Amino acid sequence: MKKVMFACRKNSCRSQIAEGFAKTLGAGKIAVTSSGLEAAKVHPGAIEVMGEIGIDITDQTSKSIRDFNPEDYDAVISLCGCGVNLPEGWILQEIFEDWLIDDPDGQPIETFRRVRDEIKAKVIGLIEQLSRYSVSQSHEVHQNLNS
Repeated sequence: MKKVMFACRKNSCRSQIAEGFAKTLGAGKIAVTSSGLEAAKVHPGAIEVMGEIGIDITDQTSKSIRDFNPEDYDAVISLCGCGVNLPEGWILQEIFEDWLIDDPDGQPIETFRRVRDEIKAKVIGLIEQLSRYSVSQSHEVHQNLNS
């Protein structure tokens, strides 16, 4: 199972939303964590808009990326353009993407909803990409064993 780290500046909005979607939509397919360049608290707006669609992220907590080891992850996704500020080990992982999602903090709830929906679409694509990647890797291993 591929391990994914969603990273953001404060691990309060975008990365928390991504973690919630990935845990729900990727259950049994990927293992997921989120963190930030610094830890804050999970934003009430993120909790609200995820709750509107039946995903409860109230038990998620904000974590610092310094508390994790980049070698433990196959995919690292920056949601805010902060990839340039991540320690080098994080951006050199097997898969690294910088999604550049708008920060909804301080914006109307409609912005949180738009950001939530953008993240959902990207998380679905990531899960499909990692599933194909895992299948092709498994196929290569199988071919090598039969050679």
